[in-house]
Amino acid sequence: MKGLQQKYTIAITCFIMCISSQLFSQQQFQGKAYYISKTSLDMDNFGRPDMSEDQKKRMAERLKSMFEKTYTLDFNKTTSIYKIEEKLAAPTQQGGSPGGGRFGSMMSGAIDGDKYKNTDTKELLVSHELLGKKFLIKDELPKLEWKITGEVKKIGQYMCFKATAVKTWAEFEMPSFGKPPKKEDEKTEKKEPIATDVTAWYTLQIPVNQGPGDYWGLPGLILEVTVDKTIILCSKIVLNPKEDVEIKKPSKGKEVTQAEYTEIATKKFQEMRENFRKRGGNNSRRR
Repeated sequence: MKGLQQKYTIAITCFIMCISSQLFSQQQFQGKAYYISKTSLDMDNFGRPDMSEDQKKRMAERLKSMFEKTYTLDFNKTTSIYKIEEKLAAPTQQGGSPGGGRFGSMMSGAIDGDKYKNTDTKELLVSHELLGKKFLIKDELPKLEWKITGEVKKIGQYMCFKATAVKTWAEFEMPSFGKPPKKEDEKTEKKEPIATDVTAWYTLQIPVNQGPGDYWGLPGLILEVTVDKTIILCSKIVLNPKEDVEIKKPSKGKEVTQAEYTEIATKKFQEMRENFRKRGGNNSRRR
C-alpha cells in the first residue's frame, strides 16, 4: 500500500511539474506571498520560578505580539525580498520597556530588516538594526540538504509536498524562546551549534526555489515551515500582480558576514544581560 502511494505521489509530482513548467516558461512571472510567523512559548521554563499560572498567562499575552509577525515575500524566477510588515509599537509596560519588562527591552534592541536572496548567484543580503546601529549582512546563501518524504497535503488551493532537513543554529540565532535559564557557572564563550529539525511544505504549481526567511532550494515555492517552536505559514499568494513587484537589494549599514554579526549581537546581549543582573542585585539590596 505504501509503495502504491509513493508511485501515486510521483505521478502527481511529474504531472504538476510538467504543467507548471510549460505555463511559466512562456512568461516572465513574478508574485507576492504573505506569511504569518508564530512562536509558541514554554511558560513552564519562562520567567521567574515563583510566578503563578495567572502571572504566566498575563506575560504570555504581553509577549504574544513579539512572537507573532507578518511578512511579505516578493519573488520572481531567481530573486526574492522578504520583509516584515510594519506594526504600531506595543504599549510601554511599567519600567519603560515594551511588552515584557527586561526581556522585552532586550528583544526590542534587535530589529529585523529586509532579506534578499538570489538563487542563481547564491547571494544573501540582510539588513539588521542592533541597538540603534545598522548592519548589512553580506554572505553566501546557506543551503539545506532537503529530503523529499513523498507526503502531500493541500494548503489553500495548492497541492504541497513535504520535505525535511536539519538546520544548525548559532546560540544567538536559536529560535526557541522557551529554554530554561542558564546556570551561573555555565560557560557561554564557546557554545557548540545546535541542530534543529526543519519541516517544509512546497508547491510545484509555483516552480521557483524560493521561500520565507532563510528557506529555499526546493523545486517549488515553500508555503509552510516548522522549525523548533516556530511555524511560518503562507496565508495568501498573488501571481503577476497589476503593479510590478520591486525586488531591491538592501544597501545600508556596516557590511559584515553572518558569523561576524552573530558574534557582535551575542556579545551585546550578554553585556545587556549582565547589566540587568547587576541592576536587579542593586534593587534587591536597596529593599
